[in-house]
Amino acid sequence: MTSQLNVDTIVDKAGSGGATLSKPTITEMSNTSTYVSDGGSATQNTAQSLAKSWSAVNGSGTIAVLDSFNTASISDIGDGVHQVNYTSAMSNVNYAAAVSHQESQRNNAYGSHATDSIRSFSRSDSGTYSDVAHKSVIIHGDLA
Repeated sequence: MTSQLNVDTIVDKAGSGGATLSKPTITEMSNTSTYVSDGGSATQNTAQSLAKSWSAVNGSGTIAVLDSFNTASISDIGDGVHQVNYTSAMSNVNYAAAVSHQESQRNNAYGSHATDSIRSFSRSDSGTYSDVAHKSVIIHGDLA
């Protein structure tokens, strides 16, 4: 037998901090939903803490997106330079990005970025741009 839960507001045990629901969907809750930290002394907005885009990329040979969220495509700009294009744009260019890969003795960085894309660079310690087999790009910020 299935159950149904009908509520107008979800609050914590103390009766404070919660989300008023106009519809019982995650979408409606996402911008105001908060959670209490493990220690119980702080709350955080759930929507703000989520990655807005991430991608795992094969950046060597025939480039391809291996797995992703909010990633429309990837472009091969040149040796060691790739551009991740977002499905949904960011609200501005002041977002945080992290780029990493599995190979040793390589440096990663991100450079030119726009609200709808970001370019990442992989180079050796000597400064030579070169492709890497597995690159990850993670974006935090506000969606448009």
